[in-house]
Amino acid sequence: MSQIALWGAVELGLVYAFVALGVYLAFRVLDFPDLTVDGTFPLGAAVTAVLIMAGVNPWVSAFVAMLAGALAGLVTAALNVRFKILNLLASILTMIALFSVNLRVMGRPNVALLSVDTMLTPFYGNGLRDFMVRPLFLLVLAIVALIVVWRYLESDAGLAMRATGANARMARAQGINTDRQIYLGIALSNALVALGGALFAQTNGFADVTSGVGTIVVGLAAVIIGETLFGTRRILIALIGCVVGSILYRIAIQLALSSDSLGLQASDLNLVTAVLVTFALVLPRLKRGVLSS
Repeated sequence: MSQIALWGAVELGLVYAFVALGVYLAFRVLDFPDLTVDGTFPLGAAVTAVLIMAGVNPWVSAFVAMLAGALAGLVTAALNVRFKILNLLASILTMIALFSVNLRVMGRPNVALLSVDTMLTPFYGNGLRDFMVRPLFLLVLAIVALIVVWRYLESDAGLAMRATGANARMARAQGINTDRQIYLGIALSNALVALGGALFAQTNGFADVTSGVGTIVVGLAAVIIGETLFGTRRILIALIGCVVGSILYRIAIQLALSSDSLGLQASDLNLVTAVLVTFALVLPRLKRGVLSS
């Protein structure tokens, strides 16, 4: 694998690290299976692309994309909490609706950002090659997002959210408004995912309505890989595992597709993804089996 391919894999892994952090909040903290992310990832990209093309500051565009993602998350939470629709079905309904919403936002299936300034533009030409600037920029943002999520989950409000996911009935008995925690947690989760979509659009130079297909699989794979490598007992370590797992996942896919001996092509991406996710799911069981024998 070439140096450019490696940096490209790390870059994409860091983009999806925001998805992994969002998936961790929903699946692990709140125990809420949320498939909305397959719609909020391209939503973040679409909102950012349209606003940048309209002359809005790229940083402001990314922030608005986060708000849009949070709003989509609130819709899913409302369907579940207010209307008592099963959480998985509620998220599927929102995800399906977002496909049409994303088309409406962009006005066409994709929007190119190749000729406009982005968040990365000021950092080019400072002695680093272009393919290194993007991963380093994303790494800084990922560290900031990780610290913010960690500090929140360690706060009193975060403990209330963790209690809601661990045992909602007991949390209610302790006076915690579990409905509010679900609204807040799913909104934050999808805001992070939408931020990942916004960064994807700005680093890759386009937004596409189909870019969210399989996002939930990538996020879950990153979380599971991180848990397998780092464990889940401490919040900070688990969050670091999400980021590292996302990077390792993309590198593994790039290695598989770049290996001549395997004979894989770009069209085999879904196959490689399925194999890697299956391996990530089975590996913890294999480790427990080895340790118990």
